[in-house]
Amino acid sequence: MIGPFAINTAFFTFIFLMTKILDITNLIVNYKLSLSSVFLILVYAVPRFLSFVIPMSVMMAVLLTFLRLSNDHELDALKAGGVGIYSLMPPVLVLSVMGMLLSCFLTVYAMPRGMVSMKALTFRIASSHVDAGLKERTFNDSFKDVMLYINKIDLKRKRLVDVFIEDKRSKNIVSTIVAPEGKLFGEPDKLVFHLQLYNGAINQVNLENRSAHSINFDTYDVSLDLKKTLTASKGGPKDEDEMSLGEFRQYLNTAQKKDEQYYRTLIEFHKKFSIPVACIALGILAIPLGVQSSSAKRSAGLGLGLVLFLIYYLMLSAGQVFGEVGVYPPVIGMWVPNVVMGGLGLFLLFRTAIDRPVKIGSVISAVGKKIRQILGPNKNRGD
Repeated sequence: MIGPFAINTAFFTFIFLMTKILDITNLIVNYKLSLSSVFLILVYAVPRFLSFVIPMSVMMAVLLTFLRLSNDHELDALKAGGVGIYSLMPPVLVLSVMGMLLSCFLTVYAMPRGMVSMKALTFRIASSHVDAGLKERTFNDSFKDVMLYINKIDLKRKRLVDVFIEDKRSKNIVSTIVAPEGKLFGEPDKLVFHLQLYNGAINQVNLENRSAHSINFDTYDVSLDLKKTLTASKGGPKDEDEMSLGEFRQYLNTAQKKDEQYYRTLIEFHKKFSIPVACIALGILAIPLGVQSSSAKRSAGLGLGLVLFLIYYLMLSAGQVFGEVGVYPPVIGMWVPNVVMGGLGLFLLFRTAIDRPVKIGSVISAVGKKIRQILGPNKNRGD
């Protein structure tokens, strides 16, 4: 099982890197970022991704191993020699526990350090490449009390098209600035950047006396102080994915009210342990999925394994969403997927051990037939 586990981990990590290849190319070509900085960005981001990849790799390694044993009739030979399915579980449990410990190390230790290091690296990059943080058609709140939106960025000419700014730096005054064109000038040594806008308008609202007025301009300069933003961010509270276990306990024990922030933090705390434990639940589930008759297609077992992992991930995501709004306790949302998958795995394993396995092909065919029956009348009505 070690070989398939390593291959799956490497494969899904490669897929992750491929999804980032365009961003990497953009940072290197357009913003002249060094390869070492880009490499560090990827290294700091990998622990968060691997925390999900490892449970999936454990499941696929066990599934592939038992599919091969089944298709090569080695399970039949072992059974004829008096070796039952339960006798094959110790290696699976060892691999699952190893995966759980590795995933737990990533979620509890590596991921928080990676996110903190990522933020520090982002600050260093932002101090010399402020335009690297600007994205087209995205609301950017990197600058304190300033919301910036740019429809299009011309990197060659350093030209910004269709700029929208919401400025709340003045007390009780909200300024909305709209301009069809602008340019960005930087003073990296002072961490101050100037946005020069052309042929736009300023709409100001005074929240204290509820007055409003508008001003048209030919040229208007907006100063953006990155130093204040970085100082506030460094001294401000940490995000949930940056907290250590001690910081989690301190916050949860001292929180004065159970609001959305409290539930979000509690969810992140339970997730650090529920995802690693999923290695055991999914590893047990993979055993009966792999123990099929030799006539079963290997692709069917792999497809079903991927579908079940997707169901696990959807249940975890749903638990996170409903847990954040307080529909039910976060502990339920984060641990129910493990209970469901582990319980399903034990049930299928018991049926397999008493020679009454659930026919995976028959289940898939029945589900597909039921779906066609449901969609059939609707399709006819549409025709």
